[in-house]
Amino acid sequence: MKVFGSSGTRGVANEELTPQFVLKVAEAAGTVWRADRVAVARDTRATGQMLADAAASGLASVGANVDRLGVIPTPGAQAYAERESVPVVMITASHNPPEYNGVKLVGADGIELAVADLERIEQKFLAEKFEKVRWSETGTSREIESARREYVDSLLDSANREKIADTDLTVALDPGHGAGSLTSPEFFRKLGCRVVTTNSQPDGHFPGRNPEPVPENLEDLGALVTAADADVGIAHDGDADRAIFYDENGEYIEGDATLAALAAAELDPGDSVVSAVNVSQRLVDVADDREAYLELTPIGSTNIITRIEDLQKKDRHVPVAGEGNGGIFFPDYRLSRDGAFTAARFLELLADQPASEVVAPYDGYHNVRINIEYSGDAEREALLEAAEEAADETDADLTTLDGYRFDYGDAWVLTRPSGTEPMVRIYAEARGESRAIELAEEMEERLRAAKAEA
Repeated sequence: MKVFGSSGTRGVANEELTPQFVLKVAEAAGTVWRADRVAVARDTRATGQMLADAAASGLASVGANVDRLGVIPTPGAQAYAERESVPVVMITASHNPPEYNGVKLVGADGIELAVADLERIEQKFLAEKFEKVRWSETGTSREIESARREYVDSLLDSANREKIADTDLTVALDPGHGAGSLTSPEFFRKLGCRVVTTNSQPDGHFPGRNPEPVPENLEDLGALVTAADADVGIAHDGDADRAIFYDENGEYIEGDATLAALAAAELDPGDSVVSAVNVSQRLVDVADDREAYLELTPIGSTNIITRIEDLQKKDRHVPVAGEGNGGIFFPDYRLSRDGAFTAARFLELLADQPASEVVAPYDGYHNVRINIEYSGDAEREALLEAAEEAADETDADLTTLDGYRFDYGDAWVLTRPSGTEPMVRIYAEARGESRAIELAEEMEERLRAAKAEA
């Protein structure tokens, strides 16, 4: 796909991702959907209102009435779609920096569109074959003020409120100025938790930290956990479909360790768990221990959703899926990544032991990630050619499902182009930190040398 990547389409707002672009996406989606009503929602980004207006205009031009949900987490918009049986155009760039924005398309079942559906819309977009209606048939807009409240209510109905309340937890929360600022503090308080916050005012310039919940952006949260004597720290990305955790000592918990702990609590023999090609050995070990099947996909929520749906059609039970970036699915709840619900499931695990002990069985691995930015097609091609040459020369077990993954038995390294930003990512994991760093830096050196010659 040229328009839609591994998780929607994104770009620098008003440069790559213009109102005209979003208008065309909405026209194409509305043409394919042929729906009487479509919802439009956004996260807190400064350009969100502008682009949501463009989306609403495009939908109205093809005859759809528009439900304007305003600022709401992506999983909240998905809950609205499922409840009202209407598709959604979600304006969000998720974890990307403040200057970015994007479009994510959700079906009337509340599920992000599968690859085949996105390709149909992309064809309309590229051909500009939009079914515009006569002036008298254009759609109208209405403001929906209850969407956030109903989303929180649905979370409360699905969480184990009694178990969490009885644990008497103090939660340190960092919504990162994103859409979760308007829902997660209320949700965790209604679960019976004492909640202290940082970066909790909605602000599309993200003054306190960048939206991606990675350790270098979360120092305030670690400090807050310690200062407030909290039992756990929780961080979201810009649209709150992800959750990353800190333990009771103010120490960052690797997202792969969280996924492994949650999977261990969910999986029974014969179940399936779906993850991406950058899967940690932690999850591999859990699947083996639980006698469950591990299914791998290319990186990105769209690919994971497509595989889950394929498995469900074959009557395979998939109780948990996701990636180590904090984006986790619990398909029995809803086929969407939901940072608040993920956090609630993690809080349930704290009823029996502190956070550090919950993830202790999944320690012992070290992860490294390096991003190499590029400018233009020439640098991109040079980087990928260097990775391909390394693949041709390696003696490691090679996986090319998405990029190039080298498995060495004691460690692995993966090189792939980002689906959302102009960069090539290098991931490495090993039991020894020095081994992980060595593998990542060897690949980085090779790629940067190729880039310099481009």
